[in-house]
Amino acid sequence: MIEQLRETCKRLLEEGKVNVVIGYGQDTPNGPVHPVFVTRPDQVERLVWNDQCFHNLATYLTRRDVKALGKPAIIVKGCDERAIVVLEQESQFKREDIYVIGVACDGVGSPHLAKCAACGVHMPRFADETVGESNAQPVADERFAALDTFLQKPLQERLEYWMQELSRCIKCYACREVCPMCYCPRCIVDKNRPTALDTSATLKGNFAWQITRAFHQSGRCVSCGECGRVCPAGIDLSLLNLSLTRAAEEHFDYRAGMDKDTPPIIGSYALEDKENFIL
Repeated sequence: MIEQLRETCKRLLEEGKVNVVIGYGQDTPNGPVHPVFVTRPDQVERLVWNDQCFHNLATYLTRRDVKALGKPAIIVKGCDERAIVVLEQESQFKREDIYVIGVACDGVGSPHLAKCAACGVHMPRFADETVGESNAQPVADERFAALDTFLQKPLQERLEYWMQELSRCIKCYACREVCPMCYCPRCIVDKNRPTALDTSATLKGNFAWQITRAFHQSGRCVSCGECGRVCPAGIDLSLLNLSLTRAAEEHFDYRAGMDKDTPPIIGSYALEDKENFIL
């Protein structure tokens, strides 16, 4: 599949249909996979595809330095393609201004990550071209299994869990930088006149930051899991996002990035919307 992927990218660059390919690279056979930006046909050998391609590359589509390179082609897994749908709906770019190369994915990680075990989009659905075929079998929807287990704990135990976890946050903002949905030119945590959130790595400031960020992701998070994967403290941030993701599905029958024709729940309404969350 990798040769087909490289040939596709080479053709697009040679024909001038794109100016840069945003993909995955690996400097050594056993080295870490990282994002690469290929601008010439003779560079396509740098591209790789394997089960270590964790990154959700959609986060680069909103970066000004990447936009300056010209029209991009981007390599996406089926799950990450959901981020492109959301970003287009939020008017971050026009769909015709990017070229999407979808790749079949049976899961990443060895063994596969928990998110992959419950994934229902192993094949991209809205790509301009798709490479490969997925061998993944349909699975039961267990996306909220970890959240259900957590919510079975007593309230005080859950609070103590988050106090312990968030006390380890060092405010490095890796979760923000890796997230496709965090594209504000100036984040609320960076505003200091007046200060909106405590920027120091205290328990109070960490709670305020992580809860504020989670609410900013409500109805937008595509569950790519990158925030938790890159956290140097190993904090499982996905639990916060899963809670709001399930709320969006239960109250509004909405799942971010699954249907490009369904408007986002933020800024839209329907007479059929449930109102039992209103106090």
